[in-house]
Amino acid sequence: MAERFAFLTGHLAKARLDRVLAGLGDAGFSWEVIDIGVKVAALMSEQIVLRRLVLPEGVDRVVLPGRFRGSLETLSAHFGVSFERGPDELADLPAYLGRPGGPPDLSRYDIRIFAEIVDASMLSLDQVVKRADQLASAGANVIDLGCLPETPFPLLGEAVAALKGRGLSVSVDSADRKELETGARAGADYLLSLDENSLPLAFDHPAVPVLIPSVPGDLDSLGRVIEAASRANIPFIADPVLDPIHFGFAASLGRFIEARRRWPEVELLMGTGNLTELTDADSSGVTAVLAGLCSELEIRNVLVVHVSPHTVRTVEEHDIARRILFAAKADGALPRGYDPGLLQAHDRKPFTAAPEDIEALAGEVRDANFRIMTAEDGVHIFNAKGHEVARDAFDLFPKLGVEADGAHAFYLGAELTKAEIAWRLGKRYAQDEPLSWGVAAPTPEQDRARLAEAGHTLRAKKER
Repeated sequence: MAERFAFLTGHLAKARLDRVLAGLGDAGFSWEVIDIGVKVAALMSEQIVLRRLVLPEGVDRVVLPGRFRGSLETLSAHFGVSFERGPDELADLPAYLGRPGGPPDLSRYDIRIFAEIVDASMLSLDQVVKRADQLASAGANVIDLGCLPETPFPLLGEAVAALKGRGLSVSVDSADRKELETGARAGADYLLSLDENSLPLAFDHPAVPVLIPSVPGDLDSLGRVIEAASRANIPFIADPVLDPIHFGFAASLGRFIEARRRWPEVELLMGTGNLTELTDADSSGVTAVLAGLCSELEIRNVLVVHVSPHTVRTVEEHDIARRILFAAKADGALPRGYDPGLLQAHDRKPFTAAPEDIEALAGEVRDANFRIMTAEDGVHIFNAKGHEVARDAFDLFPKLGVEADGAHAFYLGAELTKAEIAWRLGKRYAQDEPLSWGVAAPTPEQDRARLAEAGHTLRAKKER
C-alpha cells in the first residue's frame, strides 16, 4: 500500500500547501494537510503539537515545517509514527518529497588539500601554529610551510616539529636545498618542489617529494624525474604546474591532460592558487571548475594558497568542492543539488513564491505584523492594513507608518535592506533569517529543538 503522509501547517500557509501538494500529480503516496491552529507555521511548538494534534488513522509519516523548533524524537515516540522536518520553504517541498535515498553523503572525498602558509618565514612560532590550526579546521590535510626567496627562516625546523607535535601533516615548499634539508630532518612529510637536479635530496629522507619539471612547461623533463624516482622506488607526487591566465593557462591545462595520459597511475598535484589568487573573480566558481578537472583526471592533491583578501575562504571552498565532486562522481551525476556551499552570490531558486502567491497570502492576513517576502517583481511588505511592493527599500518606508516607533523602524529597515540585497543578487530571502552565503560566510549553527529568542528590537520594546 502507498504511504500516507500528514503535513502540519498554520492558517496562512494551508491554502498554498494544498496547491503545492495537488500539483504533484501522481506522487505515489496519499496525504492530508492538518492546520494545527497557529497563524504562522514556524511558530508551531512541540507543546502545541502534543496538545492539539489528532492524527488520522493510517498515517505513516508526519512532515513538519522546516523551521519547526522541537524534538522530533519526542513527537515520534508520543504518536507512534515518524515525524520529520521538511524543507524551510514550501517551494522546495516537491524536490524534498522526490529525493531518493535521503540527503547526500558529503563525508567522503579523495583529494588531499595542501594549504600553504606563504609567509611562514616571517611569522613567530606561535603565529605559525595558530595559522596551521585555522587551516586544519577549515579542511586542510597538510600544512605547507612556504619559504620566501632571500628571506631567512631560522625557525623552520622548530615550526615543522611543533606542527608534527600537534598531529598535523607538514610539507616544506622551498627552492633552497638547505631549507628543504632542514625541513626533512625535522620530520616534514612532503617536500615541494624537486626536479631532476634536486631529486637526490629525497633519497636521504623519508619525506615524499612533489616533482616538477626542471624546465617550465616541459613534460619530458617531468618525465625524467618521474622515471628517476620510480627507479629509486620512492613514493612521489608529480605537478605539471598550472599557469595563470594569459601566461600559459590553456597550455598548462593540456599538460595535466597529457600527464594523466602518459602516467595513468602517478599521483598528481595541482596548485590552484595561480588561478584563484591571480584572477579577479569570486574564487568559489574558479575552485568548482578546477575541482571538476581534478575529479575527471583523478588528481588527488591540490596546493591551496590564500594571500589576496578575496580568497579568504579558499580552503573551505576547496573542501566542499572536493566533497560535492566525490559524491556526484560516485552517483554518475552532475554536481548539482548536493550542497549550496559554493553558491555564494546567487541561489539556484531565489524566489520561494510568485507575486500572485504573495498577493493571496496578504489577503488572508488579519493582524498588524509586517511580513516581508521577495518575488521576481521586487520586495513585498504587507499586513492587515495593506500590501506594498518596491525594488528600493527607501520607497517603502513612507508607507509603513512607523515613524514614531524607533525600534520597529530600525527592524524593518534592516530586514528590508536585507530583502533588497537578496532580490538584486538573486538570493533567497526569509524574514528574520540570515542570508546564506555558502561557505563564504557560514551562518551560526541553529538549535532546531528550541524556539529562537526574541530579537534586540523586540526585547527593547517589551522592556519599555
